[in-house]
Amino acid sequence: MKIERHIGLDSQEIARKVLFQESEAIAKVAQLIDLSFEKCVQSILRATGRVVVTGIGKSALIGQKIVATLNSTGTPALFMHAADAIHGDLGMIQADDVVLCISKSGDTPEIKVLVPLLKRQGVVLIALVSNVDSYLAQKSDFVLAAHVEREADPLNLAPTTSTTVALALGDALAICLLQARGFTRQDFARFHPGGALGKKLYLKVSDIYPQNALPVVGIDATIKEVILEMTTKRLGATAVVAHDQTVAGIITDGDLRRMLNLHQDPRPLRASDIMTRHPLGIAPTEYATNALEMMQTKNISQLVVVENQKPLGFVHLHDLLKEGLV
Repeated sequence: MKIERHIGLDSQEIARKVLFQESEAIAKVAQLIDLSFEKCVQSILRATGRVVVTGIGKSALIGQKIVATLNSTGTPALFMHAADAIHGDLGMIQADDVVLCISKSGDTPEIKVLVPLLKRQGVVLIALVSNVDSYLAQKSDFVLAAHVEREADPLNLAPTTSTTVALALGDALAICLLQARGFTRQDFARFHPGGALGKKLYLKVSDIYPQNALPVVGIDATIKEVILEMTTKRLGATAVVAHDQTVAGIITDGDLRRMLNLHQDPRPLRASDIMTRHPLGIAPTEYATNALEMMQTKNISQLVVVENQKPLGFVHLHDLLKEGLV
């Protein structure tokens, strides 16, 4: 069958209409949040088992995303397809689990078969459903109202607005549980160790600076010694230490250029004459993202890593680039 293509359609206007319609639907559902939502949160917090999310069709796909969000924010969860549940997968449910069943109508054949079986298991059943008068809603212990007036497509058939609202409610539930559990950045880092996101959450300065040599000179070092140290260690800077080996300053490529502009003969100069005193430093226990923020704020490309006022090494902007933090 030949499909007629409407070349003249205003795609931008259609896109805006869809987004506005879906955002309005979420706003309306936000007004339906009541004590029932709080009871859902409390029932999950009290449960010693997991949150088992189930659904069919597009609701199943939304359920899988909600499971991923719950697991990553400290609430153990798993997905069970409603159709597979009545063909053996029901065995994965334990009596101390909470089941979250997602359905727009709440009256599909699979749901009507599954719900009595779940009730027989003795689990807490939460319905995330658009039709609050449906079979699913009536048989559940708690109901999360995800009512939508119509889908975003002109035929009012394709699951669009309804799935967006269900997803948003799932996010709201996950974040409530996250805050109730006191979930921290460190907890999040444990569950997200891979990629740039994980590195931002767990990578510390101590994980980076040992990769670099430590350029350091005394305050009485000659300019020749300073240049040799900087070129040998290849970081474009060197720490300058006092006689007690504490950090007295830093010399960068920029300091050398300023010295050459100001002095015809730099040979009599010493490191203390050209160094930047009281340089910005960072502790090895700080997160690498803090080092990046300091560099960006001060418009510099390296920091001295300092512990007990003594230099341990350098962390350079290139190190953070290499780690994917920028």
